[in-house]
Amino acid sequence: MTVNKKYLFQIIIFSFFLISITPFDTPNKTSNKKINIQPEITISEIQQSYKDGIYTISELTQYYLNRIDSLSFNGPQLNAVITVNPDAMKIANQLDKDMKNGKALGILHGIPILLKDNIDTKDKMPCTAGSMVMKNSFPDQDSPLAEQLRKAGAIILGKANMSEWANFHSNHSSSGWSAVGGQAKNPYELSRNPCGSSSGSAIAVSANLSVLAIGTETNGSIVCPANNNGIVGIKPTVGLISRRGIIPISSSQDTGGPMARTVRDAAICLGTLTEIDAEDNATLASGRIAYTDYTQFLKVNKLKGKRIGYYKKPLGSHKRMTVLMENTVAYFKAQGATIIELNEITNSSIQHDSFLVLLYEFKSGLNSYLLNMGTKAQVSNLEELIKKTFNDSIEMKYHDHELLKLAQSKGDLNSKEYLKALNKARKNSRKEGIDKVMDEHQLDAIIAPTGGPAWKTDLTNGDNLGIFSSSPAAIAGYPNISVPMGQIDGLPVGVSIFGRPWTENILLEIAYSYEQGTQHRITPTFKTNPMNH
Repeated sequence: MTVNKKYLFQIIIFSFFLISITPFDTPNKTSNKKINIQPEITISEIQQSYKDGIYTISELTQYYLNRIDSLSFNGPQLNAVITVNPDAMKIANQLDKDMKNGKALGILHGIPILLKDNIDTKDKMPCTAGSMVMKNSFPDQDSPLAEQLRKAGAIILGKANMSEWANFHSNHSSSGWSAVGGQAKNPYELSRNPCGSSSGSAIAVSANLSVLAIGTETNGSIVCPANNNGIVGIKPTVGLISRRGIIPISSSQDTGGPMARTVRDAAICLGTLTEIDAEDNATLASGRIAYTDYTQFLKVNKLKGKRIGYYKKPLGSHKRMTVLMENTVAYFKAQGATIIELNEITNSSIQHDSFLVLLYEFKSGLNSYLLNMGTKAQVSNLEELIKKTFNDSIEMKYHDHELLKLAQSKGDLNSKEYLKALNKARKNSRKEGIDKVMDEHQLDAIIAPTGGPAWKTDLTNGDNLGIFSSSPAAIAGYPNISVPMGQIDGLPVGVSIFGRPWTENILLEIAYSYEQGTQHRITPTFKTNPMNH
């Protein structure tokens, strides 16, 4: 039995005129002071500005709220944000008072951040997964991820738009589309797709609607939007970050992860999220290696002596992407790394096994999530959700939602079909996959093109992904980092760096050295009438 091609993309994804606005200079609505924020501003630069009295946390927060209003909801209508936190300014004011009194909470004190709208927060914001059925679903507690961000001093500005149900819902869905948030747009060229499912998170960071964002990935949902939106995305080892309070697809593959404009900012954020959660068994895994400070590994000129596998197969016959990857390989070699070309990492049957696992785990995980919400839940289980979805005209306007029905048709997690598929997927992605290849060639990491340039958004026919390389690391539950590596006709593309479990420190060292030596990040300009290309 083989996977129908129309389903295969769902596995992969899971997971010249400028507009007449002034993109990086927004007046503050609550004071006469006008602050100027550079589009590529970093965490350290913001916190130094606080210390120097250039602006307050409240002024910066208002700046970002204004920017979300002018760029996401109005102006180019990026549709990057579903909900703005009505208490954001109240939180910012308190953080100003804390700072004035010498009580900074942590390393993210006063740093604005957006969360993908499948991450629970206990406040006045619902957690919708982009679904109309969930638009009034208000969790009764913070997810551990949100709680850790608050403890570190971050300001949760709002919830980011996403591919509905993390793109695990329909045969021919469009990444970045949700019934609640509409179609999210690529900030480099508005007709292009931002990829998904962490679409809004990536757009917001790239377009400077926030300093940081959190995405989630099952297979590609952090690294692909990082690719299309020209930013850094970290998909950590499954179990490094608690998944409790995140609307699930797969207990085997799901994880949250930071998205930022620089490797350093992403690493800072990652270190705030690594607390063990006794209610998420993945964080209790034997051999787990976690740090609260990943910036200690950010050192330049650390490519010398590294042995790097180059996974070429995803390129196919794409000549312009091949040139960019060859340039990247040449840079690694020039810095003293040894490159070993790899034709294959996992066998082709792994996609079928992974898809079966996702169907079973989505049903089980979503039913458990809804059950734990109790009376707060808008529906009690997947079966009821399907009924309401198929009776909603907005939900059914573009997409068929047949994957919801397919998941509902599966049994529980004691099913022989599920257990067989899970064992095969794990074996072929780990022992017979990444582990085998890295052992055989004594590799420190593997690189591959994250994806090609963003495709035209097409709500009728769905996505046209082309290049992807996320599956080996995603199915194994291993870490993966995407970093900008260049552009094609003004559209950014990234290189993925992945490897063994719990080696985020090694991957960050490689990613930082590459980023600092190449500086490929480009600022989006919201093109609306591009040349044909």
